[in-house]
Formats: sequence, structure tokens, C-alpha cells
Amino acid sequence: MITRKSPQELELMHAANGLVASVLAELGRLVAPGVSTLDLDEVAERHVRDAGAVPAFKGYHGFPSTLCASVNDAVVHGIPSATPLVEGDIVSLDMGVVLDRFYGDSAITVPVGHVADRTMDLLRVTRRSLELAIEQMRVGGHVSDIGHAVQRHVEANGFAVVREFVGHGIGVTLHEEPQIPNYGEPGRGPALASGMVFAIEPMVTMGGPAVKVLQDGWTAVTRDGSLAAHFEHTVAVTDVGPRVLSQTMEADVVADIMTREPASLPHG
Repeated sequence: MITRKSPQELELMHAANGLVASVLAELGRLVAPGVSTLDLDEVAERHVRDAGAVPAFKGYHGFPSTLCASVNDAVVHGIPSATPLVEGDIVSLDMGVVLDRFYGDSAITVPVGHVADRTMDLLRVTRRSLELAIEQMRVGGHVSDIGHAVQRHVEANGFAVVREFVGHGIGVTLHEEPQIPNYGEPGRGPALASGMVFAIEPMVTMGGPAVKVLQDGWTAVTRDGSLAAHFEHTVAVTDVGPRVLSQTMEADVVADIMTREPASLPHG
């Protein structure tokens, strides 16, 4: 069953997702050669707990960290590592929190220093596919319209959509109904109604769509070793159109992360 949130519950979800967004923005600006994803994880957890929230991923089915940090061919669920990032890498940062009972969930993919033009194309196309998916979250549409918008844009630009992992409903639990694949025909599945809240998360590869999970039991990588990107927003259907609850991570902020000089990692 798909739960619909009241206006008051949407405000609580906006607060949770706003926290996720602000932390991701900070992490994105810290990404640089020599910084490790373990460094980023420590910063993320400190910010989350200082805000009075709880990391949603840490301990979830045994996951060990606050942040999912997936580098290069890792698609999702990467475990933070002490290995330094290097120039030309890309890193997907996926984070959730629980604040006042409600979950927030969002993700960005960030270049490490200068990356190849085609790599930047991958990031831009993935991010744009998320924006197109969000446009489909209107009363009277259907769940499958969301994934269809992702697939159409991604494949038109020569990339591939991962099929093993999907978006999801979200609220007082991290994963609620429905599942939202990033592919498929439009006009199918449940009709969209005001108060529904979904985590929309295109996962896109530079090569083929197939993935495998590494021996750590978590990290999903592309089978062909190609690069992968992942962007995610938590979005509500409202009577006046889609409302991005992780609003502060909208396109202009992400674009800023992709172009500005990296900041210095704070000490302490």
C-alpha cells in the first residue's frame, strides 16, 4: 500500500531531507584528490548528529557507515574507505537521516578534480534524467511514467540504466511502497495522488547495465568495469505539482559543486 502524507508530515519530511541536502552540499565541496571517503563519512556523521538526527543507513541491515560512497565503477552501497580519492575519479555520495520519525534520502555524484569530458556527460545526463523524472510526479500520472522518463533520456545519450536497483516510497520507514524502476513503458502502475512521497534515484552507467555485488556484501559495481553515476531526490506529489523535499540540492547547487575549486577538509 502506498501511504500518503499530510501537509504537516510533508513539513517534517522537508526538514529531514533539507538536512540531508545541506550535508551533501558540504561533502560535495570537500571532495578533492587526497581526501578519502572515510574522511567524508566522518564529516557526515558529525553534521547529522549535531543536528539532532540519526544516520539512517548506519546499522541498516548491518551497513557500517553513515554514508554510502561509491567510487568510479561502484554504482551504489559503497562502504567508505581510507583510500584517498585521485584526480579523475568520480564518487557517488548517498545519505539518509531520521529526524522527528521521518526519513530523508538523497544522493549526488561528484567529480574529483578534472575528469574526462565523457565522464562529465555521464554526470550531466544522469542529473538531467532525475529532473525529467521529477516532472512526471503529478496528480493523475502513473508510477511507470517516472522510470520511462529516465530511460528515454539516458539511452538517447548513449548510456545505460541499471535495472537491479530502484527508487522507492519513503516516510516513517526508509523503503516504502512502491518500487520505482528507472525504466519501463509509461502509463502503467499505480496512479499518482497528492501526498505520495518517493525517492527517485537514477543509476546510470557508461557501459552496459549489468551489475554485481562485491564480497563485502554491499558494494554494487558494473560488471564491465564502466563508470557509474547516481543522483537522488526525495519528492512529494502535490496538487500544484512535484515538490522536491531535498530542495537545496537542486541543479544550480549541484552545478556549482561540479565547477568550483574544492574546499579544505575541516580538522577536529
